[in-house]
Amino acid sequence: MTAGPIAPGLFTLAWPLVLGNLLQTLYNLADMFWVGRVSPEAVAAVSLMFPLSWMFVSTAMGVTAATIALVSQHVGAGNDRQADRIVAQTCLLATVVSVVLAVTGFLGRHWLLYWIGARGQVLVESLAYIEVILAALPLTFLFFAFRASLQGAGDTKTAMWLVAASAGLNIVIDPFLVLGWGPAPAMGTRGAAVATFISRLFAAAIGIYVLVRGDWGVQLHPRDLRPDPAILRRLVDVGYPATLDGWARSFAAVAMAALVARFGPVATAAYGIGVRLMSVSWTVSGAVGQATATGVGQNLGAGTPDRAHRVTIVATAATMALLAVAGGVVWLLPGAAVGAFIDDPAVIAEGVVFLRVIALSWAFFGGLMVLQGAFRGAGDTRIAMVLSLLSRWIFRIPLAAVLAFGTVTIPVIGLTYTGLNWGVVGLWWGYAAAAVVSFGIGLAWFLRGTWREGVLEGENGSDAAEADVVPIDDD
Repeated sequence: MTAGPIAPGLFTLAWPLVLGNLLQTLYNLADMFWVGRVSPEAVAAVSLMFPLSWMFVSTAMGVTAATIALVSQHVGAGNDRQADRIVAQTCLLATVVSVVLAVTGFLGRHWLLYWIGARGQVLVESLAYIEVILAALPLTFLFFAFRASLQGAGDTKTAMWLVAASAGLNIVIDPFLVLGWGPAPAMGTRGAAVATFISRLFAAAIGIYVLVRGDWGVQLHPRDLRPDPAILRRLVDVGYPATLDGWARSFAAVAMAALVARFGPVATAAYGIGVRLMSVSWTVSGAVGQATATGVGQNLGAGTPDRAHRVTIVATAATMALLAVAGGVVWLLPGAAVGAFIDDPAVIAEGVVFLRVIALSWAFFGGLMVLQGAFRGAGDTRIAMVLSLLSRWIFRIPLAAVLAFGTVTIPVIGLTYTGLNWGVVGLWWGYAAAAVVSFGIGLAWFLRGTWREGVLEGENGSDAAEADVVPIDDD
């Protein structure tokens, strides 16, 4: 990404990420599909795991967010040996954090599940599922470390193929373990979790092998696994805002769903279907944002911030143009889009209203996600986090509440306010307006150029300068 035409380079980086994200979605749907053949309680148990699973994934993304920025900038600067050290310390940090989370989660699993609403047989099924998923956490974190390391080096295809193989393995073994096909006993939800464990073990093992081989741009040297306090501090300092960002997103999704639920099951169903349709746009813009992070990081490392700026502008404009077209199609055919999921006339009618409002803002949702990717590639993960907080907690939730409801009292502080009382359509307009305003702020912040310095300045301990004189094959 430091030379040649920008658009083809971005496309080369982005399409495997898009496909990988879609495959990950398929990975998750497979468990739900086969568990649905067991019982409604089993489906409820797996569904209740989503908030906890997203918290774990957000933490893994935070631990490895700094890796993309640091590895890409060192690769761009030609400091391959220092990039290898970052990879090793990322694997070390990911292992330690995931083991602590797994042990803590296992000890508090009953309280966690009760807190999110699991009762009776659903609690029993949830326990069977979460106990195995917690054991798989270190494997999940190591795969994220592998993917972030290769992405920083400019390779997005290898991780995509590995996700494809892992998802395929999960899909194949799911019915054997869930329903008891062949010699395996029927294990229900625990079987789905065991299938996930096996597929993640496969992905993590191949990922570590790839890193140790070192044929894909970066290499994991066993001797680099000794704790390096300077690098670990930098990984945590750059990465923790990404973790907080993910947590803020998950809590905001719960808060928005709670607001929608006040208008009954029809609105809730329409919202759920609409958000699933929007998730396709998030898959695309999120992948382009990840590719932009790599492009920005490599160019900052190479000392070409102007090209990093152009990478971001090209990526943002292309993403917004694509999503504007997609949003236009959905705006013209909202009934067909909702009707593909459900045949209830009331839900379709409300879904049409939702899509007609939200589709107008799809391009702005995507543009903001790309800009956040640029900030992360520069190592400014705090700015990306602040933009998420602004978008969801400062604009979306308050604005939606003001537009949707009449007189509202906030219980904790006893504050009463009078809203516009538009009803559920007010929620939709608040959702859309927040995206437009947040994109405007993100673009203005990007154009200020404070991100141009990157995060290599001031590294101590094993410094970039030292990396130039240390042979890559020093093992």
